[in-house]
Amino acid sequence: MTHRRTRPPYGALFFFAICFMLASYFTFAAVQGDYGVFRRAEISVEAKDLRAELDGLNAEVARMENLTRRLSDDYLDLDLLDQQARDVLGLIRSDEIVVR
Repeated sequence: MTHRRTRPPYGALFFFAICFMLASYFTFAAVQGDYGVFRRAEISVEAKDLRAELDGLNAEVARMENLTRRLSDDYLDLDLLDQQARDVLGLIRSDEIVVR
C-alpha cells in the first residue's frame, strides 16, 4: 500500500494572492498615480486656465504695442500724448480748474 500525502493548495493560493495584489497596485497607479486618470484631468483643467491667461496677456501686449506705436516718432497721437502727460506728470493747462 502506498500512502498518499495530501497537501493543502498553498501554492495556488499564494499565486492568486500575488496576482491580486499586483492587479490592485497597477489599478491604483492607473487611477491616482503621477500619470493616472485624475492627474490627466487636473492637467487638462490647468491647461485650459493657462490658455485663458495667455489670451489675456496677448490682448494686454497688443494694447501696449498699440499705445507704444501711437507715441512713436513715426506716428504721434496728440490726444494720447496729452492724456499721458496729465496722468504721469500731473500737468494741467492754464485754463483748467482742478477739483479734488
